[in-house]
Amino acid sequence: MEISDKLLCLFNAEVTVDDDEYVVRVPTSEVEHGSVTPGDVYRVALIERGASDDGDDTADTGTADATGGPQPPVEQGEIRYVEIEDLGKQGDGIARVERGYVIIVPDAEVGERVKIEVTQVKSNFAVGEIIEDDDEDEAV
Repeated sequence: MEISDKLLCLFNAEVTVDDDEYVVRVPTSEVEHGSVTPGDVYRVALIERGASDDGDDTADTGTADATGGPQPPVEQGEIRYVEIEDLGKQGDGIARVERGYVIIVPDAEVGERVKIEVTQVKSNFAVGEIIEDDDEDEAV
């Protein structure tokens, strides 16, 4: 399944019926973290969760962590290609992935697209180490 780059948030929710409408409730944490704005209109996709899923038990608990907040969209050791969008206060590269989640990439410059390994994951940011620079591939 292809996921749109425009994805703002991803969570599990029960569909309920209220009078003549089906209702999907958006967790307060998605609004508090700036993923959605009350009053705005969004496209909603419903994906059935069934026995054919990958068997990962996290599907039953949704994407919330023990505090009820959203789970980071990356895991330690994960390999990703990211584009550096900004520089942090200490000069480190800043990449943003799903839901605006920040990955700090030391020794990266704005505009670079780099292959990283996620080395540290926190609730509101991660740190990634460059393992391959697309610009270096072109120079070889």
